[in-house]
Amino acid sequence: MSSKVRVRFAPSPTGALHIGGVRTALFNYLFAKKHGGDFILRIEDTDQKRYVKGAEAYIVNSLAWLGFPFDEGPSKDGGFGPYRQSERKDIYKRYAMQLLAQGKAYYAFDTAEELDAHRKDHEAKGKTFIYNWHNREKLENSLKLDEASVQHRLENKDAFVIRFKTPKDRVLKMQDVVRGTIDIDCNTLDDKVLFKSDGMPTYHLANIVDDHLMQISHVIRGEEWLPSLALHILLYEAFEWKAPIFAHLPLIMKPVGKGKLSKRDGDKLGFPVFPIAWESSLGYREEGYFPEAVVNFLALLGWNAGDDKEIYSMSELIEAFSLERVNKSGARFDPEKNKWFNQKYLQTKDNKALAAAFQRYLDEKGVETDKDLEQIIEMIKERASFVKDFWQLGHYFFQAPKSYDAKASKKQWKEQTPTLMQAVIDLLQSQEDFKSAKIETAIKTYIQENGLGFGAVMAPLRLSLVGALQGPHVFDILEILGKEESIIRIEKAISQLS
Repeated sequence: MSSKVRVRFAPSPTGALHIGGVRTALFNYLFAKKHGGDFILRIEDTDQKRYVKGAEAYIVNSLAWLGFPFDEGPSKDGGFGPYRQSERKDIYKRYAMQLLAQGKAYYAFDTAEELDAHRKDHEAKGKTFIYNWHNREKLENSLKLDEASVQHRLENKDAFVIRFKTPKDRVLKMQDVVRGTIDIDCNTLDDKVLFKSDGMPTYHLANIVDDHLMQISHVIRGEEWLPSLALHILLYEAFEWKAPIFAHLPLIMKPVGKGKLSKRDGDKLGFPVFPIAWESSLGYREEGYFPEAVVNFLALLGWNAGDDKEIYSMSELIEAFSLERVNKSGARFDPEKNKWFNQKYLQTKDNKALAAAFQRYLDEKGVETDKDLEQIIEMIKERASFVKDFWQLGHYFFQAPKSYDAKASKKQWKEQTPTLMQAVIDLLQSQEDFKSAKIETAIKTYIQENGLGFGAVMAPLRLSLVGALQGPHVFDILEILGKEESIIRIEKAISQLS
């Protein structure tokens, strides 16, 4: 085994990459980069029945969008390929045969019907059927059958599996970076299937062989794989290989109540659980999240550096990350906190970049404008969490009000208001330099000289321009709209509200 840190993210191409898988990939990436190591993508596609076309490309594109691409993997050979398990079948067969030859595995010819009958018989007696030391020498396998019978069945092409011969009467002590010491009684384990007669290995055999041959130093994966840890350790022993260091990450839990976060939770509560769109489900990218915000949020689900710091760049995450600070307990997924991270990142973005993104949004809506988007964004971005929020916060810059807030109109539009608004129009007409500060001076001077309350002029003026009592500094709005558009809007309000 190499002394260099080498970790792998090994998803199955059976659909979209769930956010829990993304966090597993992220923690592997952070750990590798912290220690100057390699982050490897391996596609575990031994289950051909569940293979989904396009899923592998989706995984690759997701990692690229999030900003932690792999160092080795399909299309990026680092000398340990192939990186798709379906292209490594001959390798697994060789190792399965080695275990058979050493008496550490055996052929099993039991049919599904026979095994089902055993299960039902045990259930009827109030017992649980486990294929292991307790009954394996009574079942249809090469431990019971003589060599000639086994050979005959193989030549006859009878369906078979190769099962691991789990040691009996032994307590296995295992170490996990996150969980500490774990003890398991091997008598409670079943003899797992390692290889099938269709020439494909099960996950367990392929996983161990690949991790060994690819010189994986640390296996960082979700806690759903904890029940497999004992078998994997025993397989390393059977092959007389040094096992990697294991770390099992906590689950990402539902926002409310107990249980693992699922796509259904996202659909029900209206938040994405995939990095990018998959079929009819939108992803974080399409919902307007910044990849850095998603990464920052996910990094703090189940890990913290031991302080109150929340905003991290990728380089800061790499510097701070350690497996020892990963929590054992599940981390609750908080969609509102996710939005909070995006809002924080949006505030730090350059207005030019935000304007380019907002322009694309306007193009999709079919909105044409010659307005200064950077100037508008600077005025409204403080309250935005997403680029798409700019429309909700500033639609009046691009479209004149079609109606006016009823409550505000009733309260602010009084008998003398049309006269005051006409006076404002006259002031605007006379402004040669239509800049915010100049307009503000002119209107405030008019208010003071005529002994008026500011609210009597400013509230109906804002209502005329925006359609509601919202928006940034009203004189900034006037400057952006320009003299002609501002006057048209005030005249329209006089006509409709008087």
